Amino acid sequence: MLKRVLAISGKPGLFELISQATNALIVEDVETGKRMPAYANDKVISLADIAIYTEGEEVPLTQVFENIKKKENGNKVEINLKDNDLLRKYFGEALPNFDQDRVYNNDIRKVIRWYNILTAAGRTDFVEEAPKEEPKKAETQKAEEKPAAKKTTAKKAASEKAEEAEEAPKKKRAPRKKKADDTGK
Repeated sequence: MLKRVLAISGKPGLFELISQATNALIVEDVETGKRMPAYANDKVISLADIAIYTEGEEVPLTQVFENIKKKENGNKVEINLKDNDLLRKYFGEALPNFDQDRVYNNDIRKVIRWYNILTAAGRTDFVEEAPKEEPKKAETQKAEEKPAAKKTTAKKAASEKAEEAEEAPKKKRAPRKKKADDTGK
């Protein structure tokens, strides 16, 4: 879900990847729907690639969004983003073991803003569901029903073609017509 949602350094908001041009990415603002290019000199990162520091392992941003969604029952976060103590307390409730030293107030503000942007746009499926086992079983059954393809290597295929050529009756060539130059006169 969040693989195509991008943050671009120096530009407020979030953007969805629409297409790729020769020297730029074509992105669409999630809030306004306005399209624009993101060039190679812009620092672009997918939200799916961002993680938050904790006392243990890093937690993917998608999981942090999911925690906030559960805390807020799917609604937007209504909090004063200028009150640093309140921000840290709120974020501590959403992600209890976040690293107090390495996660800055600006990072928390950004996470909450991004969550609110995505929620307002109706994009609340933050964690992708794992594929179910049933489709895999159906695929293996289909594979079993199909006859196995004959595996051949390039050398083996070439030798088989050579054998076929030897076995096939050779066509007789029509005699060449003599040209004036061929007679030797």
